[in-house]
Amino acid sequence: MKFSKVMALAGVTLLASGVLAACSGSSAKGEKTFSYTYETDPDNLNYLTTGKAATANITSNVIDGLMENDRYGNFVPSMAEDWSVSQDGLTYTYTIRKDAKWYTSEGEEYAAVKAQDFVTGLKYAADNKSEALYLVQDSIKGLDAYVKGEVNDFSEVGIKAIDDQTVQYTLNKPESFWNSKTTMGVLAPVNEEFLTSQGSNFAKATDPSSILYNGPYLLKSLVAKSSVEFEKNPNYWDKDNVHIDKVKLSFWDGQDTNKPAETFKSGGFSTARLFPTSASYPETEKEFKDNIVYTPQDSSTYLIGTNIDRQSYKYTSKTTDEQKTSTKKALLNKDFRQAIAFGIDRTAYTSQINGESGATKLLRNLFVPPTFVQADGKNFGELVKEKLVTYGDEWKDVNLDDAQDGLYSPEKAKAEFAKAKTALQAEGVQFPIHLDMPVDQTSTTKVQRVQSLKQSLEATLGTDNVVVDIQQLPKDEVLNVTYFAESAAGEDWDLSDNVGWTPDFADPSTYLDIIKPSVGENTKTYLGFDAGTNNAAAKQVGLEDYEKMVVEAGNENTDVSKRYDKYAAAQAWLTDSALIIPTSSQTGRPMLSKMVPFTLPFAYSGNKGTTEPLLYKYLELQDKPVTADEYQKAQDKWKKEKEESNKKAQEDLANHVK
Repeated sequence: MKFSKVMALAGVTLLASGVLAACSGSSAKGEKTFSYTYETDPDNLNYLTTGKAATANITSNVIDGLMENDRYGNFVPSMAEDWSVSQDGLTYTYTIRKDAKWYTSEGEEYAAVKAQDFVTGLKYAADNKSEALYLVQDSIKGLDAYVKGEVNDFSEVGIKAIDDQTVQYTLNKPESFWNSKTTMGVLAPVNEEFLTSQGSNFAKATDPSSILYNGPYLLKSLVAKSSVEFEKNPNYWDKDNVHIDKVKLSFWDGQDTNKPAETFKSGGFSTARLFPTSASYPETEKEFKDNIVYTPQDSSTYLIGTNIDRQSYKYTSKTTDEQKTSTKKALLNKDFRQAIAFGIDRTAYTSQINGESGATKLLRNLFVPPTFVQADGKNFGELVKEKLVTYGDEWKDVNLDDAQDGLYSPEKAKAEFAKAKTALQAEGVQFPIHLDMPVDQTSTTKVQRVQSLKQSLEATLGTDNVVVDIQQLPKDEVLNVTYFAESAAGEDWDLSDNVGWTPDFADPSTYLDIIKPSVGENTKTYLGFDAGTNNAAAKQVGLEDYEKMVVEAGNENTDVSKRYDKYAAAQAWLTDSALIIPTSSQTGRPMLSKMVPFTLPFAYSGNKGTTEPLLYKYLELQDKPVTADEYQKAQDKWKKEKEESNKKAQEDLANHVK
């Protein structure tokens, strides 16, 4: 999913450490309560059809699929107690555990989880045009034809319930990363009897009783812009690995950046994201100098999108049609977009969140993180750099590693802009180019970030050339014209830093496929046009060529090194195009915490592993704040154990080939 997840840019994180008066830690009854906050209400609970993290952050804690991740990132059985794959890599067979059950929101047993529930789930996703279908539509045999209406009988699709305990998938081509897809909602089960009984009321956002539960938690309440509450599922098959009894999340608009630390000090919640730019930070730093830890960078990528085909101008500072036309033409010019990419001081941008000392800890220079995959002794970033330098001298000295700004260069920005201006003036473009950029007016850090971007860009290029017009809007309206816009017609912006991406599975395609102009799920969110519409702007910027590169990479199924090399070529093209400009990761931020370090499930992709506390199974709490020394020792120990555990898991894979 788009968490997969397409992510709304958060002032803190998607679920941000925040403000809650409820008690965290141990209660008088001996219960453990985890208190935290969230920033975006889900528009539904439909884990089968959603593509948004706001939903997945909730449903991933209450719905289990076939597999999940352990704390070292290995895939371990969940609803499936065992699995096998055929010698040719095309057939995956899963044995459903007999103690897997469906429960109501009140914890009452409803039915057993059966193989047919997975068939029903995928059919429902296909029939209802799930936003996450792109994950599996070309993977499962016959599914693409069914979705397109070329085949009307779902029994011809490559998913079968062999019996109550056995579900089998037949793929079009081998996918070594297939199991990582099984952690996603689009492949999750649903009980057909319950689904039918609910009708159009299935998975309503404010009604916990509108779905069934087979996971570690039950959703007890969801009040918009107020709270989300979970309770441990007392009958869950793996309840011994569920250490938190209750989870209480409170809505926070990100406005008062002092409050998280203050509430943590009073014992109000279990963790706190710290804001080095807040007024109270010096005092917090003094009091908790031994307890401030920086989380490792995860695989999420926040970015700045460029709207190459803007249609809506409800929120704009442009006063004439000529200004609108001039901006459109400018954003279609690669040199102009590169001038934007090189002209933004991204260290100053992220310092509005992490302060000067921690600003670089968040920085990301590639859409696909440079260490996401490796081939032939090189990480993905190194493969990309080899391709990127062939596009021009401007890329020769660019460092693509994380945690440093490899893009900011006023000299390069001015040089690229000079080339763009000459070409654009020949097209009759008027300067300065006005760029509308929406921001949530209630979030202090978001406003500060956009103001920082405006300052560095205008200082580099000159206000006689480029003006960033910040559109401060209510939170809901920002989401409506970016994250929640139903089509490109509703994407009302020129530049937007309101979204990001977290990968769905362990392959570069999980990033690079999403903006294919023919079927990409996020072309509207990142680039302002609807996929599959033969868009003229997409053609003009060369996205059809990009798609050919991505498709060619995806067709390489036998040699992983060649596959990654081809995806690196596509990433190099995307970087050179400057159509999307990466800025930062979700994690890498200072925090105070009572979470026992590295007890969370871990993965760089999917819905069942995270480096942030979005999942609560396996998580443990301690009574006192974690010290930086404790955290470092735990991290060192975890890294060593992870290496050994991953090696053993890799060796065990051979046992599943039948």
